[in-house]
Amino acid sequence: GGGLVTEALAELGAEVTGIDAGDAPLAVARLHATERGIEGFDYIQATAETFLETAPLEFNLVTCLETLEHVPDINSTVRALAALTATGGDVFLATINRTPKAFALAIVGAEHLLNILPKGTHHYEKLIRPSELARSCRDAGLEVQHITGVSYNPFTRSCRLVTDVGVNYMLHARKS
Repeated sequence: GGGLVTEALAELGAEVTGIDAGDAPLAVARLHATERGIEGFDYIQATAETFLETAPLEFNLVTCLETLEHVPDINSTVRALAALTATGGDVFLATINRTPKAFALAIVGAEHLLNILPKGTHHYEKLIRPSELARSCRDAGLEVQHITGVSYNPFTRSCRLVTDVGVNYMLHARKS
């Protein structure tokens, strides 16, 4: 993505590696970091699966935010994320639920009415129910700790955590 989480963690003093399958998002992230003068992290063009092949170590924290609904094989990606996570480490995943409400807000609303995202960014059949993601995590050896909804207000450009997981949600898992 644009590197916002990578930058925020680096600013907090963490040793961070940001990966993305696309060259264009990484170019944006590098430019943004340069403009802000943020250093102390790496960006690598890779999928979770290909990064796993060359990763020099395991990570205490792994995030995959607003990406899973775009990957070809969710289970493969979650297995790779789990393998990249050190024992006792945490995994945070954020995605969009496959519900009529999510279709109405995240696809029709965000892509077609408000033009927040380009049309065709999301495909309903690729959205992921929390139960499906939790099962994928368990199958990969992760213990689900918590699932919470995320509400985005496009008019104030603000997010907040909510109990409703009907549209956007986050899952926290731990590798034991």
